[in-house]
Amino acid sequence: MFDFLEDYDLLGAFWTTVQLTLLSAVGSLIWGTLLAAMRVSPVPLMRGFGTAYVNIVRNIPLTVIILFSSLGLSQTLGVYLGAEGDFESLNFRLAVLGLILYTAAFVCEALRSGINTVPVGQAEAARAIGLSFSQVLSLVVLPQAFRSSVTPLANVLIALTKNTTVAAAIGVAEAALLMKEMIENEAQLLLISAVIALGFVILTLPTGLILGWVGKKVAVKR
Repeated sequence: MFDFLEDYDLLGAFWTTVQLTLLSAVGSLIWGTLLAAMRVSPVPLMRGFGTAYVNIVRNIPLTVIILFSSLGLSQTLGVYLGAEGDFESLNFRLAVLGLILYTAAFVCEALRSGINTVPVGQAEAARAIGLSFSQVLSLVVLPQAFRSSVTPLANVLIALTKNTTVAAAIGVAEAALLMKEMIENEAQLLLISAVIALGFVILTLPTGLILGWVGKKVAVKR
């Protein structure tokens, strides 16, 4: 029944999905944390930029962002991200960039919800002893915000794993593109769909369970 799978690099496709997820997750966490800092910044310009970025990007379909990364940055503006001439590597990097730009908006909101759980008195006490805004944020607020945001961030990571399928739109050889190729060549639609779906369940279910457990362990007791 599964003999036709031997003709396809199923593990290689899911490995590409894992790489997309991990690289995008790291980039999204960094950029999302900076956006969250901007959103609670006392500087109006930074606060306005963070708010505008999150509200705009969250309401743009991911497919549009991925296609803009490919057609707009690469083909129109000539941005090759160090992979000029290597289209496979270039498309992969552009997909990671698009996923980072999109997912960071959701990371920002998850962290901002965690920041809102930190009692205002703690920040005021930190400022009273002479700490700057950046010191209050990095030493007092963000450590507690991250602990409170583990579960929302886990949901963002799971969504990111599933969103990597959009990278197929620009030819990245991940699981969704392989599924399309298999459906075109084989007459096993339900079986192929079940195999790909099972692969994503294997990737996302343990992630949700593990991070859910971690979230309960590190949650700040009020």
